[in-house]
Amino acid sequence: MKSTVYFAGIRARSPEDSKQNKIRRLFDAAGFSKAIRKGDLTAIKIHFGELGNDSFISPILVRPIAEKILDQGARPFLTDTNTLYGGSRCNAVVHLQTAEEHGFGPSVAAAPVIIADGLQGDSFREVSVPGKHFKKVKIAAEIASAQSMIVVSHFKAHLPAGFGGAVKNLGMGCAPPLGKADQHSTRPIFNAEICSGCRSCMEGCPNQAITVEKKITAIDYSRCTGCGKCLRLCPTHALDFDWLVEVPPFMERMTEYALGAVNGKEGRIGFFNFLINITPDCDCVPWSDAPIVPDIGILASKDPVAIDQASFDLVNRQTGLEGTLLQKNREPGQDKFRGLWESTMGGIQTAYGEAIGLGTRNYRLEEV
Repeated sequence: MKSTVYFAGIRARSPEDSKQNKIRRLFDAAGFSKAIRKGDLTAIKIHFGELGNDSFISPILVRPIAEKILDQGARPFLTDTNTLYGGSRCNAVVHLQTAEEHGFGPSVAAAPVIIADGLQGDSFREVSVPGKHFKKVKIAAEIASAQSMIVVSHFKAHLPAGFGGAVKNLGMGCAPPLGKADQHSTRPIFNAEICSGCRSCMEGCPNQAITVEKKITAIDYSRCTGCGKCLRLCPTHALDFDWLVEVPPFMERMTEYALGAVNGKEGRIGFFNFLINITPDCDCVPWSDAPIVPDIGILASKDPVAIDQASFDLVNRQTGLEGTLLQKNREPGQDKFRGLWESTMGGIQTAYGEAIGLGTRNYRLEEV
């Protein structure tokens, strides 16, 4: 059976076609009002962006979602979880400061901000899942407590997940740091022949797991959480994952966590994917590279697998933009995400999500 994914294109020539009004129409078309009941404490799962990043979804575009929730007599709150690595979102204090600096909060987005896993990321509940990797997963307490949820995702490329959309926002985004560590469990490998000895990996490692002496890098795997930050920092790509061995299980673990995040909220969740500023990297990085394809539009669905599959297909139908990190697979129909990160396997998210009952890859696109 096909899931319906609702689509609003990026073009506008009248006030009725502003992005804010398109979001309102998508909310109604997708039937999200039926998912939210009067008196609900409704989580709006969002990514506030790392300091230095500016490609996260604007709080101006989150406001109409919060207003539609308020119209249902519910109480929306904006939420995310603390990071596994360091940076500007590693505990609730700096996370709240970052959210405020990026414009999130009642005055702009019409809802308060609550960090879902507490001050230091240790507030969570264990949720049962029928997975092959996990029988229980750790879900942030305030997300687990919410009666309903709207998941708002900036669709973009991601290393190592291939792409980040609704499934990643559920799996990684609803987990506390311990849950993120459960999912990663991937360890980098080192190629000494191409190491320049610059020490970027050592200086940037949030867990002091790397030492560099005369181009010889040692990785203390008892400290390493597999966050992948060293891969992004290494200018010569001397650090990498064993993609064939490590990455497929990582993707499956993340998808099982996504299933845990929706547990108990059947029929009470809606998903928005924003296909705008489709960058090569996650909003977790403290920069924003140039978009790899033109802006496409906004999608809404009750099915996280279907909305991600539709987003993936729409991006790959585009012609890649010149002068960007995308140097391969630029023609329509080619996989843009593997053009950026040739070893990624983003399709595992949707295939495994379908296999474990998270949703279906079979969708019908309906324009509103």
